[in-house]
Amino acid sequence: MLIKNPVMAVTHLTPAIGARVEIGVDAMLSGDYADEIRSLLEARGVLVFPGVSLSDEQQVVFTGTIGEQIDEFSGTVPENGVRERIYKVSLDENVARTAKSLRNSFFWHLDGSMAEVPIFASILSAKRLSDTGGDTEFCSTYAAYDALPELEKAALEHLRVVHAAWALQRNADPEPSYADFKRQRSGPSRSQPLVWKHRSGRKSLVIGATAAYVEGMDYLDSLDLLVRLRDWATQPQFVYRHRWSIGDTVMWDNSGTLHRALPYAADSGRLMHRTVLKGDEPFDCA
Repeated sequence: MLIKNPVMAVTHLTPAIGARVEIGVDAMLSGDYADEIRSLLEARGVLVFPGVSLSDEQQVVFTGTIGEQIDEFSGTVPENGVRERIYKVSLDENVARTAKSLRNSFFWHLDGSMAEVPIFASILSAKRLSDTGGDTEFCSTYAAYDALPELEKAALEHLRVVHAAWALQRNADPEPSYADFKRQRSGPSRSQPLVWKHRSGRKSLVIGATAAYVEGMDYLDSLDLLVRLRDWATQPQFVYRHRWSIGDTVMWDNSGTLHRALPYAADSGRLMHRTVLKGDEPFDCA
């Protein structure tokens, strides 16, 4: 589907998720089309702005036109104590202090699944790429929920899932030392609804690599359900895979998608610059 106006052309990338937005940088930064872009983001889940080559300053300005930018806890804090507005996504420990933990980005997840209110959206710009791997995949948890049989929707509606840092970290470190396990266990965890009932009336699945177990269920039955739902939500009809080019900027609605990076080498040089938008909708908002 192609939607055109004099300034912005929109092409749907798949039936369920994703849109390519052709717009000039000046128009992006002006804020004149911010409401239109935000509405499109909520409808399509992922927006691709190809080859716009935003500078860090421009990315910050653009982010601020869409909503309230927040500084990330995992961002670099310089010696002056002022947190940087741009977070560098890299597996190189000389570039990013959190490089080791970023290996967890290879697993399907949503950001902030252990918070009361997750971030609304992330904006990622490609600065350097890996020769192999490094694509980013997104799935629509709105579309995945909508496609479930009605009887299963009813069965899932009142279930709750504990999301925990240890569950995510065990993916990358399946045999931690006891000291590491205790450190992982001391990390954040939170009970969340399996079905997020949004203020808009839409519903989405709250699943992914941080989902440790379903409350009140046998542990193996719980894992059976969580793995089956992850496989369901990440079927090709619900997924958009972005093959990056230098200068691309991609924005996604964190409240209605899961995402993951496809594996790439730590020494590949791949570098993304990220900004995030504050959320205002808690998981338990119904």
